[in-house]
Amino acid sequence: MATCENCGKKLAFGHSRSFSKRATQRSFKPNLQRVAVWHGKRKETKVLCTKCIRTIVKVA
Repeated sequence: MATCENCGKKLAFGHSRSFSKRATQRSFKPNLQRVAVWHGKRKETKVLCTKCIRTIVKVA
């Protein structure tokens, strides 16, 4: 569920740095949305990141 069906973007990990430069674990979550996409004459619901939604709208 937590991956984009178009580009494969998923949860990423990194560090959160405080003012004293202490590193703690944090996660970067992709902005995923459920979108209805037309494939020919069929309408499918897909889970896409907002970047992929923008490119689909630009192409169409």
